[in-house]
Amino acid sequence: MIALDCRRRELEDLLTREWLDTNGRGGYSSSTAPHCHARKYHGLLVANLDNPGGRFVLLSKLEDGILTDGRECALSIHKYPFVYYPSQEHHISEFKLDSFPRTLYRCGSVLIEKSIMLLYGEDTLLVRYRLHEAPESISFFIRPLVAYRGIHELSRENRWIRTDLEGGPNELIYRPYEGMPPLAMRTNRDATIKPVLLWYRNFEYFREKDRGYPYQEDLFMPIAIEGLLDPGADVIVLFSTKIDDRDINGLWEREEGRRWRMDCSTDEDGDDGGLASELRRAARHFIIHRRNSRSSIVAGYHWFYEWGRDTLLSLPGLLIHTGRIDEAIEILQDVSAMRQNGLIPNMLSERDEKAAYNAVDASLWFFWCLQELLKVTGDAALVDRNFWQTMMDIVEGYRRGVPPILTLRPDGFLDAGDGTTQLTWMDAVVRGVPVTPRFGCPVEIEALWYNALSFVNELCRLRGKRTPDDINDIRRAVKNDFEEKFWIPGEGYLADCWIPGDERQDRSVRPNQIFALSLPHPLLTNKKKARSVIKKVTEELLTPFGLRSLSPYDPRYRGRYGGALEERDSAYHQGVVWPWLIGHYGSALISVAGSTEKAAAILRPVLDALLEHLSGEGIGFISEIFDGDSPHASNGCIAQAWSVAEVFRLTLLLGPSGLTPGSD
Repeated sequence: MIALDCRRRELEDLLTREWLDTNGRGGYSSSTAPHCHARKYHGLLVANLDNPGGRFVLLSKLEDGILTDGRECALSIHKYPFVYYPSQEHHISEFKLDSFPRTLYRCGSVLIEKSIMLLYGEDTLLVRYRLHEAPESISFFIRPLVAYRGIHELSRENRWIRTDLEGGPNELIYRPYEGMPPLAMRTNRDATIKPVLLWYRNFEYFREKDRGYPYQEDLFMPIAIEGLLDPGADVIVLFSTKIDDRDINGLWEREEGRRWRMDCSTDEDGDDGGLASELRRAARHFIIHRRNSRSSIVAGYHWFYEWGRDTLLSLPGLLIHTGRIDEAIEILQDVSAMRQNGLIPNMLSERDEKAAYNAVDASLWFFWCLQELLKVTGDAALVDRNFWQTMMDIVEGYRRGVPPILTLRPDGFLDAGDGTTQLTWMDAVVRGVPVTPRFGCPVEIEALWYNALSFVNELCRLRGKRTPDDINDIRRAVKNDFEEKFWIPGEGYLADCWIPGDERQDRSVRPNQIFALSLPHPLLTNKKKARSVIKKVTEELLTPFGLRSLSPYDPRYRGRYGGALEERDSAYHQGVVWPWLIGHYGSALISVAGSTEKAAAILRPVLDALLEHLSGEGIGFISEIFDGDSPHASNGCIAQAWSVAEVFRLTLLLGPSGLTPGSD
């Protein structure tokens, strides 16, 4: 459990602490610890709808509070131009996150807890108010504010919103727009529900303002709920796109029990609530059942949807190493079914789930997932039976080439794109021009290609098959020529790219060289050179939160990530720290050091910093990126799948030696 003592924290500090709950189908609930929205992506009931397709903020927030000692005590705050309402004063005593987010408020002699839970597999939100301490019964009020707009948009007062309400005692059904789902609102106890039908104008979201986007919107309040609450009792309010008469108390108990059983089943690592245990809990929030009922992985909250590369980089840590093997196989099969010409899609559209095939590395990460699957299950027959044809199709597609994305050179190396394309994970573009043009033969692409071919050879050996001669020929050619093309004599590290047309090296010091050491079949096997690469990466790229994307000694280095979109994209891979890289850095470090204990001595400060980060911007999660410069502020998505997955995988690689202090 993560707990924040909020009694002495200012509102501005609490506004940087964001919580997230999910429903397993792409929807979520999220805000800040004081329940004051800071982003357009915040919302209490955000649904991944079938029609219209995409994620929509239905119920944005609540204006809720209690009346005690003759005064009103707010349980949420709004930000308007130049002012917070009702004020910048907050009554939060503690914020807790275990199976669900909970906020405790101390208002004089009253202690009340507000808890949030989404029901798994449906667009239903439960908000519970439990009165722990009070000298007598108190009055409460709950006023829902609806948005009914896409997560990337903002709503404005309009004449098309409907004002008709349906329902009876303790329940109302509101249908604000044609073609959108209804919002059913019910309570578990007697309360007064009355129409309000008012627009609230000019809510402000400072995160959007900082990011250079429009940041004001209007929200509509259809009703108000009022009632009395006795000491020791609770009131639960249900908001749902489903109209039914299920028992609300039973719904809460079943969902809380489901989460408790899942969280208890994850405490297998003996970490006693430490980093590994918290990341196991975080992992489940990224696994969703898409609108076509297939399992998949959300790349990051709040704005990312599904990315092929992110899915395959995240899958081992989120599923394979957490024991969810059947789901891992299902996702791999689904990804496999979408391949075209050997390419796995880079991304799926949030609105219509159409695929984009513009990544040269995504298909190659598929082989790494299978290697991790084999490592955990030990079942070569399973891998062979389910994925042999996919492996062969990918290899054959890459051998034929997919211009302009990739071609296979006569020397066996993959030649990817040109100066106008962005086909690797460093894919930021500003005004149509790649910020980090990595074309020709990027080092990690060749490492992944060699690893894929070597795994085909390994699986053939395990299954008593004969490896096709041409695959072995390509594999040997890449291995034999790799150092000649990528090693930089006198500098002690690997070039980031080799550009065949110019016969030159891109000598940028980037973390991509680490994959030549970290994959199951490493491409750089010279121990002296491998140690030199580790030394270079450690000295210039390692930070408390992961590896920088570019050396600070490079004149193009950007140590801060911020500003408007173009400014952020210009810094995205030019020095920004990416936590997901620490998993492969750790794998390489263990291999080169020849000792888990020695690797843990270097990596333990990173794990300690990331554990502390779980109480930071995205409570219970690891952010997408951090600044390259100290103090390495977190940025990007507050919850990134591959950050969580790869840091968790690293904790397993290190074992107890990486989680507890030990001798160096």
